[in-house]
Amino acid sequence: MKSNSNQINVPEARQAMDKFKMQAASEVGVNLKQGYNGDLTSREAGSVGGQMVKKMIEAYEQGMQ
Repeated sequence: MKSNSNQINVPEARQAMDKFKMQAASEVGVNLKQGYNGDLTSREAGSVGGQMVKKMIEAYEQGMQ
């Protein structure tokens, strides 16, 4: 039985999160496509996730100023 813990708490945010993910992938040079991306290596997927976290931390820090 498959359990997916990647739930978006605000359903209206899905489109924005998808756009954010595509931008992060572009910034690190990963060719991300809509839908299934199971052909990505762990390194590529991790670099996209890492870039997203980096951007979120930057945005939070700027909001604190």
